[in-house]
Amino acid sequence: MFSIAVIDGQGGGIGSLIVKRLREEFGDTVEIIALGTNSAATAAMMKARADRGATGENAIAVTARRVDVIAGTLSVIVADSMMGEFTHRMAAAVAASDAWKVLIPLHKEKVEVVGVLKEPLPHMVDKLVEAVKSARGRVPIDAGGCTPVDAGSRTPN
Repeated sequence: MFSIAVIDGQGGGIGSLIVKRLREEFGDTVEIIALGTNSAATAAMMKARADRGATGENAIAVTARRVDVIAGTLSVIVADSMMGEFTHRMAAAVAASDAWKVLIPLHKEKVEVVGVLKEPLPHMVDKLVEAVKSARGRVPIDAGGCTPVDAGSRTPN
């Protein structure tokens, strides 16, 4: 089954909004895994109807290697983000993952992505859902040694 990891920290508000919208769009045709930096974030995403959830550094590092898509904010590739909750190991694991990364460009970490329009969070989450839909068509589901690859290439790694 196509798997989407939603990563969030602090209170899990953004992650729970992402989970809710993904569930509305895909129903039960995808597996949504809530990965929280703390138990409050994981619980919020589980309440929003994630299929499974896990908390902490090791859970994020291990699961990032095993999913088709990682969704969250830009913070998930920035070490020490989320007021220090997102560790170097977590950021490295997400960045190094073969998963397709669909990230919302929030600017809380003194990182700004130029050329990106600033929009209300609900609009950005809608765009994230559309990007996941697009990624779902480009990312082959692991079958016979295939892992996510670049768009246009469907050869096993």
